[in-house]
Amino acid sequence: MIHCMHRHSYSWLLYGLLMLISAAIQAAEIQVAVDRNPVGLTESFQITFTASAEPDGNPDFAPLQENFDILSQQRSSNSSWINGKSSRTEQWIVRAMAKQAGELFIPSIAFGADSSKPLKLVVNENTAAPQGNDDIFLDVTATPEQPYVQSQVLYTLKLFRKVQITQASLSEPEIKDALVEKLGEDSTYATQVKGVDYWVTERKYAIFPQQSGVFTIAPLILNAEYLSNQRQPRFNGFFNRPDTESRRVASKAITLNVQAVPASFKGPNWLSAESLKLSETWSATSLQTKVGEPLTRTLTLSAKGATVGQLPELLDKTAIDGIKTYPDQPLLKEDKGSDGLTALREEKIAFIPSKPGEYTLPALDIVWFNTKTQKMETAHLPSVKLTALAGSMDAQNPASPAASSAPQEPVASPMTTTPITVTNSSDTRFWQVVSATLALGWLLTIVVFYRRPSGKAPTDKPVERVQETAMEKTLKRACWENNPQAAKEALLQWGKAEFGAESLGAIAAHCADGLREEILALNRLLYSGQNQDWQGQNLWQVFSTKPAAVSGKGKSDDGLEPLFKI
Repeated sequence: MIHCMHRHSYSWLLYGLLMLISAAIQAAEIQVAVDRNPVGLTESFQITFTASAEPDGNPDFAPLQENFDILSQQRSSNSSWINGKSSRTEQWIVRAMAKQAGELFIPSIAFGADSSKPLKLVVNENTAAPQGNDDIFLDVTATPEQPYVQSQVLYTLKLFRKVQITQASLSEPEIKDALVEKLGEDSTYATQVKGVDYWVTERKYAIFPQQSGVFTIAPLILNAEYLSNQRQPRFNGFFNRPDTESRRVASKAITLNVQAVPASFKGPNWLSAESLKLSETWSATSLQTKVGEPLTRTLTLSAKGATVGQLPELLDKTAIDGIKTYPDQPLLKEDKGSDGLTALREEKIAFIPSKPGEYTLPALDIVWFNTKTQKMETAHLPSVKLTALAGSMDAQNPASPAASSAPQEPVASPMTTTPITVTNSSDTRFWQVVSATLALGWLLTIVVFYRRPSGKAPTDKPVERVQETAMEKTLKRACWENNPQAAKEALLQWGKAEFGAESLGAIAAHCADGLREEILALNRLLYSGQNQDWQGQNLWQVFSTKPAAVSGKGKSDDGLEPLFKI
């Protein structure tokens, strides 16, 4: 009996050992490797996890994110049959970029109960500046580097590339206590650097420092994904997308020494500009009007290299006895050209005399600082004499000059430039009849409207499609002539009107899949410079059905602007 028990115990022990051995045999061995070591801080690299058998579960790459940015992930498998035996290999390929320089470890990655081993990686600091022979590099300039406070600084970015970029994002210039405005659309052109052909994308900004002192424009950071020059075969490579690499490129920092307002400036308000123009027009060149009727003056101030917030008010608020002044809301406008910002302020003022006579408006002077000549200048308009003639009522009753015809001062809003007229009783009765007729017509319309079912207009006839607009005709012609630049301009016009979007990337974000893909494909083509290969028929086909192709949901910006704003 005891002998049987010992034999039973040995059987369970042997069974346990066999189970452990079996588990050890079934545990997948996961190898980890990198495509190169060391790597640069601004360079992407590839981590490959290879399992000779099916691992216990899917990988958890979260530990990688402590020291690395994960750019993309891809899984592939390969099965083979050799000498009657089958084998299977699983691979996970992760493209990453280090967050800091030094000796870093790729941590152990869990695949369910299985795991990979850690691997040491050396990350070198990239200290060498671009020498003009890199595949991608940035060049930035700022003019001037010693501006006066609130004066314009033109900041120019140039992206040089000799590879085809498939996706990119670029940070915006950042500077403390400054206004930053992007100027116009990006321009793309070809150039040579040390005998090497490059495509250049140029983007410009206007920067207005609001405080004096020393400030630094932080480096711009470009994250770019581009087609790799060296293609390595992959499993099922025919169906895979082309191999790409990623780079993070940084521009140099630029320091501005912002100067305070010069002590020699004597104007009431500091205004600096590259050029300035002050002009006026009148509703009557004779500068004559009748008592109770308006005479409108339009003042226009235009300044290149300034913002509208810097332009002063133009109306002289000094009261003039015998004349009322009614200013309209000012028109403010900024033109963002490639050579800088131009600000415009336009004011319309209606002058209505209450008695006959001559009235003198004082001269208008705008003191400003010319940033080109570094000198103070004055824009000047001379004084103006207005003549108010007696109206018909004044000629019949000179003892009461203009008392009956002078307009009452408005209570809520300023007067417009529409002349004020006095009507007689017959005119009043005529307009009363017209008003009554119109009121009766409106009443009949409301009665008919509410007697219809559900209060709705009949919908028997189908809605006919409106004729093509001028923009649509332009886009259609550009597509059928395979002219990508003309198609881009037409889409920008449409996108700005429809969504307030000013780039192809922003317009695509508002569109459904088909139209969005065609717009992004056009954007990538313009960016690569291979414009002659574009076929526009597909774009027009999806655009012509745009009521169904436009998405009601716009995509929110994630912080970095796509570089495909080109």
